[in-house]
Amino acid sequence: MNILITRHDKIGDFITALPMFKVLKEQTTHKLFALVSKINYDFAKELDFIDEVILYQDDIFALSKTIKEKKIDISISAFIDTKLALALFLSNIPTRIAPATKIAQIFFNKKARQRRSEVKMSEWEYNLELLKEFDNNLKLEFKRPLLKIESKREKIVVFHPGFGGSSDGNLNLDEYISLANSLHDKIDIVFTFGPADDEAKEYIKSNTNFKTEDNFDSLMDFTKYLSSVKLFVSTSTGPMHLAAMTNTPTLSFFGSSLFASDKRWQPLNSKELQSNFIAPFKIKDIQNRLLELVS
Repeated sequence: MNILITRHDKIGDFITALPMFKVLKEQTTHKLFALVSKINYDFAKELDFIDEVILYQDDIFALSKTIKEKKIDISISAFIDTKLALALFLSNIPTRIAPATKIAQIFFNKKARQRRSEVKMSEWEYNLELLKEFDNNLKLEFKRPLLKIESKREKIVVFHPGFGGSSDGNLNLDEYISLANSLHDKIDIVFTFGPADDEAKEYIKSNTNFKTEDNFDSLMDFTKYLSSVKLFVSTSTGPMHLAAMTNTPTLSFFGSSLFASDKRWQPLNSKELQSNFIAPFKIKDIQNRLLELVS
């Protein structure tokens, strides 16, 4: 059977859908297709629990033609909009599963009432729940790390101060510098940055002597680097999820609303490897936790 799982938005959002692939790969023999946005396309192709990757296109008819060629039996959509819904409908997929949300749900023939706005579970748990609409006998469990990378843990704490446009709660740059300074004589410090973080990078370079890293060839290259460090410190954004999927310990900052909290966006590493802080932040508490983690 050919199963298509769709999540065509940002990095972190896509990673919250990956447990669906992992569960199906570990418990079934189906061929698994992923429909993803451009930013996740090359990364998805390197994951061994995804068999084939389809690039999302805004052209509904071109997209539906591509999907139709794959002879998909079932699609499961973790996030929907009208363009995606129509493309899947036009692809003649016999069973199309999605959350019962937005007007786009009319194009799906199996819908799950999840009420994600109530945040009764995390985003990745809601995604896993969709698998019940396909096979209620599946165990919604997967082995961690989600992505196994053979690497030696180095005594490095990585600070990633950028927002990436996907967080409602973060420290300011001076607070990141203060936290890094509190550790500088105990462990190596590295600051990393995304493509939209030029201003933050220049500020850190101008005000500290810490090492900076942003010359990664790909998301997978960045993820391999994160798999080798002792701790990753950031707001709730894509890189946090990249680090967590390799079971790297994380110290993360979340917004004050339930919708932006760790209850919804908790990372995929083991619970004992997570240190989550909710705004408003108390820097002294964060500093104390950092010192515990590096001691």
